[in-house]
Amino acid sequence: MARKTYLPPDDHRRVIAAVSEIEARTSGEIVTVLAERSDGYSDVALCWAAAASLAALVALAIAPDFYLGLYERLTGGWVTEWTPRAIFEVAALVAALKFAGMLLIQLWQPLKFFLVPGPIRTTRVHERAVSAFRIGAERRTHGRTGILIYLSMREHRAEILADASIASKVSPEVWGDAMIALLAEVKQGRVADGMIAAVERVGTVLEEHFPAGSGNPNELPDRLIEV
Repeated sequence: MARKTYLPPDDHRRVIAAVSEIEARTSGEIVTVLAERSDGYSDVALCWAAAASLAALVALAIAPDFYLGLYERLTGGWVTEWTPRAIFEVAALVAALKFAGMLLIQLWQPLKFFLVPGPIRTTRVHERAVSAFRIGAERRTHGRTGILIYLSMREHRAEILADASIASKVSPEVWGDAMIALLAEVKQGRVADGMIAAVERVGTVLEEHFPAGSGNPNELPDRLIEV
C-alpha cells in the first residue's frame, strides 16, 4: 500500500521557501520533518488482544453455567457431561477467538490509534523525533546550530529539538510559541501553514541568538522531509 502524503508539491515549495528565508538571517539550520506516524504500535495491539482474551477467561470463570450452556446450544446440545478436559478446551477456544478478534478489529487504523494511550504516543513520537534529529541535524553543522521541527500526524504530536550550541542558550520552553502556532494551524487542516508558522517563530529566536555570519553556508537541506 502506498504511503500517504499530506502535502502537495506547492506546499512543499512554500515550506522550503520559508526555511530558506529564515536561514538567510541566521547561522542556525532548520530541518523540517513530517511523519505519517511515528510507530506501528504492534506491541500495544497485542496487549489489547491479550487483555480481551484474559477478560473472556475471567467471564467464563465468573459465569461458567451461562457460557457452557451457550456453547451447548451453539453445538446442538450434544454435550452430556462436562469433563475438565472439555472445559479447558472451551476456555482455550474462547481465549483464542477473543485474541484473534481483537487483533482483527485493530486492523482498522482509526480504532488502533484511538486505543493507544496518550503517554505512549508521546513517548514514541519523542523517540522517533530524537532518532530523526540524530540522523538529520545533530552535529551536522560546523557550529552545532541545527534544529529539527518534527510533526507526527497520526499521533497529533510535534517536537522541536535543538543541537548543543542552541540548547546551551535557549531552553526548551522557549519553543512553546512555535509549537502552539504549529498545532493551531494543523488542527484546522493547514499543515503547510503550521510548519511555516513554526519555522518563522523558531527563526525569530535563532536570529536573536545566532545572527547570520559573513559566510553563512547552507549546511543542511531546506526541503521538507515526509516519512
